Amino acid sequence: MDFQLSDDQRALRAGIRDILAGRFGRDRMRAALDGCAVVDRALWRELGEAGFFALRLPETEGGAGLGLPEAVLLFEEAGRSLLPGPLIATHLAAGAVKGAAEGEAVVTVLDGVRPVGHLGDADGLLVLDPDGSPGRARAVAGGEPRDSVPSPDRVRAVTGEELRDLVREGAVPLRSLDPFTPLWRVTGSVGSGERLPDGALLRDEGALLAAAEQLGSAARTTEMAVQHAGARQQFGAPIGSFQAIKHLCAGMLVRAELARCAVYAAAVTADPVEIAGAKLLADDAAVNNARDCLQVHGGMGFTWEADVHLHLKRAWLRSGQWIEGAVAEERLASDLC
Repeated sequence: MDFQLSDDQRALRAGIRDILAGRFGRDRMRAALDGCAVVDRALWRELGEAGFFALRLPETEGGAGLGLPEAVLLFEEAGRSLLPGPLIATHLAAGAVKGAAEGEAVVTVLDGVRPVGHLGDADGLLVLDPDGSPGRARAVAGGEPRDSVPSPDRVRAVTGEELRDLVREGAVPLRSLDPFTPLWRVTGSVGSGERLPDGALLRDEGALLAAAEQLGSAARTTEMAVQHAGARQQFGAPIGSFQAIKHLCAGMLVRAELARCAVYAAAVTADPVEIAGAKLLADDAAVNNARDCLQVHGGMGFTWEADVHLHLKRAWLRSGQWIEGAVAEERLASDLC
């Protein structure tokens, strides 16, 4: 079996990389970091027009009719660029929540008692029951998109009674580790919403796409470390010529490529056990590669001006989403037994 990317898959990956480089390059990313951590509605719509969210919908429903392997390539690129926003939930909600496929609606996810990212931006909410059992996912939809996030003490929802009541009376803003991801704690009850089929499938797909984002981050921090090691001079030589730095960079590459194999394989099989293993490996690669990248950069890696700490913070936050490490380990252990 040939696991090499096809020409169409390479073109798809190159296309989304070009879009993100042009619309969310480093200058735009730093500007977004210094401003409010809100979803860029113009970019969201552009992603919708490019088919980012509707990628796996049938062509009869306005999608591209592609599968998980192609979606993984897109989310890998999103992870490289630190693109903010509830990309995964909106992608999963395409076809279920009005406007999600076109990028006109922003959909986030409520998973048990975990904090909800970008709830202030949301036009819809995917509700996953804690056990992820089949048939227990719900969609709570809002209405027309908003252009900005109101202050926490006067949050309002556009339309949709359930989501409006939740944001207004049943959610509390939290301080977030990741400056690009505002978090909310949901304290109130969520309405019944519209039932969606197979909540376990949604959770597994979300975990795989999160693993793809982690893979993209791990690959990007590896590149950043190698670039810095080649440019930084110490004792009259690039620091990349020193054995200790070589070992760090080599270890980062091994972690990233091992995670890549697992994520790509899980995308082909869609097997829950393989998805759990891919999420574990991708979380490990993203977190530890960012840590090693900080070491290669030295003291400057910890400063606000550097981008390395942003990858580390996002990797920490993402490692607790969709499928946590302990749950993934239990799934793997149960399969082995």
